[in-house]
Amino acid sequence: MAMTNPVTRANYEPNSWQGAVGGPREDPVNGYRSYHEEVTGTKRRLRADSFADHYSQARQFYVSQTEVERKHIADAFTFELSKCEREEIRTRMVAGLRNVDEELAALVAEGLGLRELPVPAEAARQPRQDLPVSPALSILTRQAAMDNPGFAGRKLGVLLTNGADAETLAALRAATAAEGATVEIIAPAVGGVDVSDGTRVRADQQLDGAPSVLYDAVAILAEPGGARALAARPAGRDFVTDAVAHCKFIGYTSAAAVLFEAAGLPMDPSSADDGFISLSEHPAAEFIARCGQLRYWHREFATAG
Repeated sequence: MAMTNPVTRANYEPNSWQGAVGGPREDPVNGYRSYHEEVTGTKRRLRADSFADHYSQARQFYVSQTEVERKHIADAFTFELSKCEREEIRTRMVAGLRNVDEELAALVAEGLGLRELPVPAEAARQPRQDLPVSPALSILTRQAAMDNPGFAGRKLGVLLTNGADAETLAALRAATAAEGATVEIIAPAVGGVDVSDGTRVRADQQLDGAPSVLYDAVAILAEPGGARALAARPAGRDFVTDAVAHCKFIGYTSAAAVLFEAAGLPMDPSSADDGFISLSEHPAAEFIARCGQLRYWHREFATAG
């Protein structure tokens, strides 16, 4: 029985990190010792009836989520069960989900292509329907209750091309630093780019190895020639489409329109959803403040089809 929480690199023994010193071991002097006592009576192994209730807490958790979170749960079940080769197992899992929530079971069944919902699985104990919704169980509900969740501790990925506006880049860096977040520069080549004032900006990441999913929000600072070059590269198009699919806030300069068009977005940047912020028209500080919402969830259902 562990009595302390080891803080070394390896909290098990044997290990190869600590050499002759070794890792944590039993302590025969200070370690836990059982108390020896003679007892009489009948020893029984009992469990409360509640141990047979396998579904009520799962139901309470599901109904406590926001619409977006419930969709993510259904999508996750669909994704994982799609990896299961045997249809009868997929069907049995959906039968169990019917004891949690009918909506969840129906969404997963549709995602798996089941022709009809299976009969609900036989429950060892009938699930409760009266457990109240708990806002504490929803990440997004708790976040919405905060006055200003902010962008502190987050990371902004800035995709640059040669000729990108130096003032906009400087403003982004200042606004991000003021918020307590960090900026990572992405460029077509890791050697960097020359921005509009002639300054050489070195990249932290090369485009092909830095997809937008690695960042909490992204910005695209490009001049027309650089935007066309990005549009011709699969990694450039994927950078945008992935950011859209993951509901990231996207800042952009006007020349990025050609990249959006090449990525097949259903809207022109000038009329895009509110998760797109033109850095040619809005201050960088306003964009970073919007990023404090972390995701533009309204896009989740607009792109679901």
